[in-house]
Amino acid sequence: MDPFVALCRATARAQEENDLPDFLAEQLFLIAARPEDFREEADAIADLACQVEQYDTYGQTGYLGMGVNNVILEGAIKRILGKHSPS
Repeated sequence: MDPFVALCRATARAQEENDLPDFLAEQLFLIAARPEDFREEADAIADLACQVEQYDTYGQTGYLGMGVNNVILEGAIKRILGKHSPS
């Protein structure tokens, strides 16, 4: 599956099912809607989609410390967007 489509679907699902915050969803949808700008980051986008699928509002706080939380997603988003911001 196209990583941008996967990111869009994972984001919508995480919003509905796992209370993904709107501010993160907005950034994720922005990336997913601009494949022409982020095509060279396709592998990172695919990884990001997987992280969004594993999103858990309380990630990293349980017994096993598993899941992806806001901090992890914010870091991944910043790395991707940071490569495309003016210096």
